[in-house]
Amino acid sequence: MPWKEERDPYRIWISEIILQQTRVEYGIHYYDRFVKEFPDIKTLATAPENTVFKFWEGLGYYSRCRNLIASAKIIHEKYGGQFPVSYNEILTLKGVGPYTASAIASFAFDLPHAVLDGNVFRVLARFFGIDLPVNSSAGKKVFSELANALLATNPPAVYNQAIMDFGAIICKPFLPLCDQCPLQKKCVAFSTDKVNSLPVKEKAPEKRKRFFTYLIVEYKKHFYIKKRTAKDIWQNLHEFLLIETDSVMNEVQLLSNDAFGKFFKNIPYELKSMSDISKQILSHQVITGRFFHMEIKEPLDNHSGYQLITARQLQMLAFPKFITAYLKD
Repeated sequence: MPWKEERDPYRIWISEIILQQTRVEYGIHYYDRFVKEFPDIKTLATAPENTVFKFWEGLGYYSRCRNLIASAKIIHEKYGGQFPVSYNEILTLKGVGPYTASAIASFAFDLPHAVLDGNVFRVLARFFGIDLPVNSSAGKKVFSELANALLATNPPAVYNQAIMDFGAIICKPFLPLCDQCPLQKKCVAFSTDKVNSLPVKEKAPEKRKRFFTYLIVEYKKHFYIKKRTAKDIWQNLHEFLLIETDSVMNEVQLLSNDAFGKFFKNIPYELKSMSDISKQILSHQVITGRFFHMEIKEPLDNHSGYQLITARQLQMLAFPKFITAYLKD
């Protein structure tokens, strides 16, 4: 991994934010591109936001990108471009929680703060036989206190990396290598046959189901798009004309939809194509929908903030994965 043994707090920060909701093998490519385009705080803080979002496109969980931009500006303006060096100052940055602050403080500055990622939770839960849910408030408190009590402070970065690697290589989520484990004799989970049932997690709430119909409206080789600005999913990303309904619409349902009628009132159109149904699963929502490609000979009168852009401009903007997957196809 390119950030292994990294001491630059900026690069550690970028890698940790990417890995918050992204698998390592998928995140490496984005990390390499991101730090090449934005090699330091100043470059990131002063870059156009659309450019930053374009380089983040496809990683999802775009609040991470918004927080990166906001924190880069804070570091650039408040700290003169120098990354804050204390745990408490790092913790004040947007999008930085106790885990990320501990990782930066430990790996960049050798400060004595235990890093608690999924691997460490798993090792501690199994070794000590702790059945408190790791994602509960009580569980997080117990595991944090335990991790910091166990922390070897000279140097803490080596200990933190070691226990994380131990969880990733030996004490794996599935098919852990218990026969090769040097801690086997003292492991409570192994002696009580609870390796496969620990750690415990609280059941996630049922995901909200939403249904999107996107209209790709073409007028003289230009397309109607707008930026999502509301505090909702995909904030600051762009999209085509959107109609949200209670279920997926087919062509007949679309043509009788009130919102569709308002968009195309007295405007002749030609329906060029209709896509298959697509689905994207987010952390708390499931988005299902389809795309209709339409061509018009006159501009829309009622376009509610949508603007016309060229196909070339389209390539420069960041879109949700739900849309980019369709555009690539």
